[in-house]
Amino acid sequence: MAKETVEALVTGGKASAAPPLGPALGPLGVNIGDVINKINEKTKAFNGMEVPVKVIVDSETKKFTIVVGTPPVTSMLKSEMKVKKLAKITEEGKELPGDLPLDKVISIAKAKDSLSGDMKAKVKQVLGTCLSSGVTVDGKNPKDVQKEIDEGKIKIE
Repeated sequence: MAKETVEALVTGGKASAAPPLGPALGPLGVNIGDVINKINEKTKAFNGMEVPVKVIVDSETKKFTIVVGTPPVTSMLKSEMKVKKLAKITEEGKELPGDLPLDKVISIAKAKDSLSGDMKAKVKQVLGTCLSSGVTVDGKNPKDVQKEIDEGKIKIE
């Protein structure tokens, strides 16, 4: 029973038979429409965010299984902040997307099963993404928030 896996990053609830999915699924002999409908059904909770999906196809029976991952931290930040782009460079310098409360950073860390370590480590990883994306946290530089967590000034349970 040979299985083939197709991995792709799709927009939640809006996958289509266009590349990358259609051309990758076509040679496997599955009903592409059924696969796309099932992906859209499973990813509709992540509407508008990029979501990693795996389509595992049994090459003999043509039955398929869809595994949906969680969106990248950057997509979750954009969704929380309701912006299309994070930091962008302009002639005047870096245009920052805005500020996010620490409780939102913690909820993103809780939602990401792919981050490693305990909750404190996960929150610090999300803060690192905030730093590189130009997002401030509670009006502070994310690096300062990480330092306050290390010093015990901010408790992460």
